[in-house]
Amino acid sequence: MDLRIFTEPQQGADYDTLLRVAKATEDLGFDAFFRSDHYLTMGGDGLPGPTDAWITLAGLARETRRIRLGTLMTAGTFRLPGVLAIQVAQVDAMSGGRIEFGLGAGWFEAEHTAYGIPFPKEKFGRLEEQLAVVTGLWATPVGKTFDFEGKFYRLADSPALPKPAQEKVPVLIGGMGAKRTPELAARYADEFNVPFASIADTGTQFTRVREAVRAAGRPAESMTYSNALVVCVGKDDAEVARRAAAIGREVADLKENGLAGSPAEVVEKIGRYAEQGATRFYLQTLDLHDLDHLELIASEIKPQLG
Repeated sequence: MDLRIFTEPQQGADYDTLLRVAKATEDLGFDAFFRSDHYLTMGGDGLPGPTDAWITLAGLARETRRIRLGTLMTAGTFRLPGVLAIQVAQVDAMSGGRIEFGLGAGWFEAEHTAYGIPFPKEKFGRLEEQLAVVTGLWATPVGKTFDFEGKFYRLADSPALPKPAQEKVPVLIGGMGAKRTPELAARYADEFNVPFASIADTGTQFTRVREAVRAAGRPAESMTYSNALVVCVGKDDAEVARRAAAIGREVADLKENGLAGSPAEVVEKIGRYAEQGATRFYLQTLDLHDLDHLELIASEIKPQLG
């Protein structure tokens, strides 16, 4: 069972804070450090302001040694796919081949307005073409060129360089779309992520994805199935309540919709998600200054999951 730390820096975190969390993630034995890709806070003042996902990961690539690094999810509306392919390939090389690439359509219109980023009406079709372009560029043999003629993007005689350090950068797709999302994942993804969903809804979506993967001619087991859930763990009720208050959430809500409570409670709930097929968990960590929280998870929860 992989446990990964997932951060939301748009809520207020500079690079130095993210570096401390990433180094703790590595030192404590977690599998990976992931971050969101947003430019606007979703509550609070957001100070000191946003950090860019791929600039952050480039820095962390040089300052960590073992952990995987990636995004849940890179916003497709923020970057042209050809440029994004170059950025991700470069950061993968900088990390020695430790990048995982999550790509989503983009959804938060207010941040586009705030920073002058176009917010297209048709986002899913763009996402489909972006995946085709990025993966196509990476897969083009050295010395060959890549061409693409789509509705939204056109590339001609691209040298398709540079290449990532990994032979195959893992691609993550996620969401709760009932048809198009599973089909897109079956075509392009190595991992499917269900974000902030109940156990029942997770099971329903994983079933859809498995069916789509089989329909695409792949074994259902060729896909990794994962969940992203907010985490709030304490040694006792008082510590859980303190950590919930620090992130502005109610304990009852966190227990219902996330991974919250004592280590035993959290292990039990992870087991219920695992029964649906999840083998990887992204622990959404909202208080990035509480490194004791990560240590508690590493010492009291991780060993019980194998």
